[in-house]
Amino acid sequence: MINIYYNVEPLRSNEEITDFVNKARNGTHGERNALLILIGLNTGLRMSDILNLKVGQIRYHDIVHITEKKTKKRRVILLTRLRPQINHYIKDLPDNEYLFTNRQHQPLSVNAVYKLFQTIARKMHRTDIGTHTLRKTFGYHYYQQTHDIGTLMMIFNHSSEAITKRYIGLNQDIILKQMAGFQLGLEYEKRGCDIRTCLDTLTFDLILVKLDQKQEFLIHEKLCTPL
Repeated sequence: MINIYYNVEPLRSNEEITDFVNKARNGTHGERNALLILIGLNTGLRMSDILNLKVGQIRYHDIVHITEKKTKKRRVILLTRLRPQINHYIKDLPDNEYLFTNRQHQPLSVNAVYKLFQTIARKMHRTDIGTHTLRKTFGYHYYQQTHDIGTLMMIFNHSSEAITKRYIGLNQDIILKQMAGFQLGLEYEKRGCDIRTCLDTLTFDLILVKLDQKQEFLIHEKLCTPL
């Protein structure tokens, strides 16, 4: 599977996040899928690193050290806020088992998660959800809450702030915000309509030429009132 993650967007609102989690929870393996999503949303890990977690890594520690599969760099994640959900999910699981497995107790693949997310995306009428959705959503909301792009760049192990801003969809937000108040030609079109309205009254004004000047002025003013 080729995942072109720049075509994937973050979940920008709390309502979208809640909807995404609930739809995952209501399906098959709901508790597993919901926890997988919550870990992704709250750590910003790549999907391959989430699926590489084992029960013993997170059973006893809220601060977990991992080595990223892609970059081979060390990374620290904090799971304190997820402790109730984690403890409930792993209570009957052995320490040496992968945290997220299929029915054969084999670790889930990234492709399997992609298919799961596509199913949820169709229910949400979205075409921009993929395996990078959780990581991008973490980054987007981390920045909205802290405005600390430098730390976020380090969390993601990106080489520049520009890459991080593009990755989390911040550039698109800025463009849309700037474009919202931008327009060309619309004011001229409106003025043109006003001028045509006044010109259309010219013939009628000629008929009124013999009327009282005050009456003529009032009628002309009324007819030339902008639409």
